[in-house]
Amino acid sequence: MAYNGSFSPFPLRKKGEKLPPLKERLAKIGLVTDWDYVLHLPLRYEDETRITPISELVAGIPAQVEGEVTSQRVTPRSLTATVSDGTGLLQVRLIHFYPSQASQLKEGSRVRLYGEPRGSWGGMLEMVHPRIRRALERDEDLPKTLTPVYPAGEGITQPWLRKRISRALLDVTLKDLLPEDMRKRLGLPTLEESLRFLHHPPRGTTLSDLDMRTCPAWKRLKFDELLAQQLALRHSRSERRKIAAPALVPNDGGALEGKFLSSLPFRLTRAQERVWREVAADLGKPVPMNRLVQGDVGSGKTVVAALAALRAVEAGFQAAIMAPTEILAEQHYIGISRWLDSLGIRTVLVSGSQRAAEKRAALEAVAKGEAQVVIGTHALIQKGVSFQKLGLAIIDEQHRFGVSQRLALRAGDGLLTPHLLMLSATPIPRTLAMSYLADFDVSVIDELPPGRVPVSTKLLSIAKRDALIAGIGREIARGRQAYWVCPLVEESEELDLAAAKETFEELKAALPGATVGLIHGELPQEEKEAVMDSFKSGQTSLLVATTVIEVGVDVPNATIMVIEHAERFGLAQLHQLRGRIGRGDQKSWCMLLHGEPLSENSRERLNVIRNSTDGFEIARRDLEIRGPGEFLGARQSGVPMLRFASLEEDGKLLEEARNAADEWLRRDPGSALKHAGRWFSGREGFLGA
Repeated sequence: MAYNGSFSPFPLRKKGEKLPPLKERLAKIGLVTDWDYVLHLPLRYEDETRITPISELVAGIPAQVEGEVTSQRVTPRSLTATVSDGTGLLQVRLIHFYPSQASQLKEGSRVRLYGEPRGSWGGMLEMVHPRIRRALERDEDLPKTLTPVYPAGEGITQPWLRKRISRALLDVTLKDLLPEDMRKRLGLPTLEESLRFLHHPPRGTTLSDLDMRTCPAWKRLKFDELLAQQLALRHSRSERRKIAAPALVPNDGGALEGKFLSSLPFRLTRAQERVWREVAADLGKPVPMNRLVQGDVGSGKTVVAALAALRAVEAGFQAAIMAPTEILAEQHYIGISRWLDSLGIRTVLVSGSQRAAEKRAALEAVAKGEAQVVIGTHALIQKGVSFQKLGLAIIDEQHRFGVSQRLALRAGDGLLTPHLLMLSATPIPRTLAMSYLADFDVSVIDELPPGRVPVSTKLLSIAKRDALIAGIGREIARGRQAYWVCPLVEESEELDLAAAKETFEELKAALPGATVGLIHGELPQEEKEAVMDSFKSGQTSLLVATTVIEVGVDVPNATIMVIEHAERFGLAQLHQLRGRIGRGDQKSWCMLLHGEPLSENSRERLNVIRNSTDGFEIARRDLEIRGPGEFLGARQSGVPMLRFASLEEDGKLLEEARNAADEWLRRDPGSALKHAGRWFSGREGFLGA
């Protein structure tokens, strides 16, 4: 049976449909310049430098053998052949094959095979679809280096890539830009030695050292990548210092700030006071602040944001606060305007779903400078929004916005660039902050307000859903309130909404004594506000929701959070959702309702949430699972992403790269930035915002 073309690792194209031009396919995997090819390192290697006797083959370990075909059998479903080398027998099986392969494996032929042996029904080891070559006469004809296997795209073959990369290695000047004394002090090989070794490891190289990336050559490449990233971020910071920003110094000596603090029904925690001092110091400088304030859910970041906005107003400027969802923007508007209105400060809301007349009036107030604090969604950066004198941009849940959106809000008037304050309720692990936030100043609110009762988290099988509903009914009868968060359904908003509506109807029928509400992203703004107001006032006792309630909702009487099919959510998202409860002085419960069977990986993830309320520990585990690109949010995070180094495994190397970047920029900034350009020039985010 000959191969009919129906078996392919790539999606089948329509009849007559051509592949895109080779240049486009190469660009799609990042191959444009010679340096791109030089830095396109192998995924793995195959050892064709030696022949392994069949008797020494080990199942699961790829190897190369040589022997004579002693038998061949062709059936309608496959071709099988037996190969002998005098030490043992090996079965070869091809499910799809060309006539030329059948000819290669004809009885009496001497062949060389490379593949992964595995057990077969007859007890004999077999190779399925090995690479088949005619046996050569002399061992001297064996390759002198391991065979690299590269990441490739559609229609790009390994032989072509190997030739093109070998040519690039000849064409590119592999000059070592890293200062010689620095390289020797760190015990690193030269760049040329490292690259040639990784593309063509000599015979005898241990595959495990290459696979684990622990050899000196890999250490050099990972160090260079980390160093390039640190240099790019430090350059971004130094360039920002050349830009002018308004020095936000209060005209009234801070009288408004004093009134604001004395009007609050609580005292700031020590952590809030420390972070506010750090923010205030930046705002008083004539260079743009670029500060990230991170703190666990409920730590009080909004108060710090309000103080910063107040400082801008005291100095005669406007402040803008941008939130990722209309619900969160509305929450901020209600809370902050309540604080600031009593001080005579006008706060307005701008969102996409506002009535035309209402939005027009708000935008007119913004343009005239009558609106001193402006709160909204991404509608703030759309055409038609014009600030009279913007001095401060505050972005909440910053990881949900791309760089272009963040830059649009702080664009300024061409003379002065507004300060930028970003907030994140997702604590960022130290290694991630060191690597990706080197051009930010980071403040941490590491203390929760007093009186908070820890939330207990339980894992519950979906089979116990009915018992859980009955238990919620009893809690509601005692005067408590609850959230029921519906599952993510294949990342489809329409399906998510359908699941929420179905759950809403089910809970209404199961709990006739409860008032059940439903909220989701598709509701008109007025209806969202009405639903949330009803829940906050206690009229609605059970709120069925999609993840729109992930942040910003504060109802102290809500003591139960059910997250259905919790295994479909990320760790940070689960932690955020859990943060909606436990805001009063009553015992609260978060029920993680999971499907069955639950995979080991899913159970491990859910156990992280069950066993820890420490946002930093949860964030660390989330980073392990998702990687930095997903953890930071949009890939357009504006920071060169790492391809080779691992933040978990290469923390010591990262420390060395940070120190080396500072030293190199002091000694020779020109060659330092040339090094960064080698790695990231032309790639998304190099010397980004």
